[in-house]
Amino acid sequence: MHYYTMSQWLLFFYTYSFLGWCFESTYVSIRSRRLINRGFIRGPFLPLYGSGALMMYIVSFPFQDNVVMTYIAGCIGATALELVTGIAMETLFHVRYWNYSKLPFNYKGYICLGTTLAWGGLTILMTQVIHRPIEHMILSVPVKTAVYISFIITIYIAADFALSFKAALDLGNILAKMQRAKEELWRMQKRLDVIIAVNNNEKEQKRQERELKMDELSEALEQRFNSIKDTIQTAPSSYLNSVRDEIAELRTRYNIYMENRRNAKEMLDFYKRDIIRNNPGMMSEKFKTSFEELKNIVSDKMSGK
Repeated sequence: MHYYTMSQWLLFFYTYSFLGWCFESTYVSIRSRRLINRGFIRGPFLPLYGSGALMMYIVSFPFQDNVVMTYIAGCIGATALELVTGIAMETLFHVRYWNYSKLPFNYKGYICLGTTLAWGGLTILMTQVIHRPIEHMILSVPVKTAVYISFIITIYIAADFALSFKAALDLGNILAKMQRAKEELWRMQKRLDVIIAVNNNEKEQKRQERELKMDELSEALEQRFNSIKDTIQTAPSSYLNSVRDEIAELRTRYNIYMENRRNAKEMLDFYKRDIIRNNPGMMSEKFKTSFEELKNIVSDKMSGK
């Protein structure tokens, strides 16, 4: 293995990150029929590809005279990197940036046999074809120039990554708040059902099996509040004063939660919106319905609604 300097290693990483961004953005843009700046950060770099390329080169270097072993090393090394990265990102941000759950022979959607086999083929292509001209190009750059270039790009990517990392964490927090709000609204709905049922001597309504969206919950709650209001207006003695106080408190809490939901739209700055917009395959197992609602909010905001 060549003894590259630190700046040369960084330039390799940034070059492959850029090439990966070009490939992914082109592929996803063609499939989505619109321009998409693919990736976690906003700049034209996909660090997973840079890390994957260096991983392929390092793990396969001892076997580069053996195509079969190069292939196997690339399959194992790149797949391990994809698995660890996928688990770490979902643990931190509560969303997945890729999902193979619909493909055969996958492991929890993080990796699958098809991509593992593709990583092996890409390792052979990278080590035998792609890396050589890139290596020649980077090694031809004067050492001091390479240091300056790598330093400037590192500062830029570090700043971009820091902003994107914070935006992704904030996005996870927004999802958690939306989920808590939905749970609170559901509890309000159940309590109102009990109040209405007791007043009308009816059985309490059973919980629906499917998970309601926020709009459906708010609509259902509005209907219950209006029903109680109409009952009080036509028969003022229908509800005890203590029950009326509880209804008023529930109404106040409901208004607060709905105001917080409206504020969630304002919390989606361009970094958070672009994270969702530029990763069409994103999903959240933990906050599935809330994330779909958030995607709809972003879509409406982008279309000017």
